[in-house]
Amino acid sequence: MSNELRVVAIIQAAPGKERAVAEAIAACVAPSRAEPGCREYVPHRDLQQPGRFVFVERWSNRAALAAHEQTAHFQTLVKALTPLIEGESQVLLLEELA
Repeated sequence: MSNELRVVAIIQAAPGKERAVAEAIAACVAPSRAEPGCREYVPHRDLQQPGRFVFVERWSNRAALAAHEQTAHFQTLVKALTPLIEGESQVLLLEELA
């Protein structure tokens, strides 16, 4: 069993804010992928639910994810998204079974 951690995060853009959400996310992709513990960082647009965005991430371990959450680019993303999304974001922390 590895210490690798997978994250699935789901956010819902407020009506009319989809483009602004996509732009805020796009600004965070390259610096997140450049982090030493990042193995995968792929944001998606849900084709079945308008305005829903889903992040699929892989981090080497919990410490790498914790370090990511302290970076300037992640903090900037959170600040930018806060007024643009509705409801609670959902974050799943997953470990592979086999």
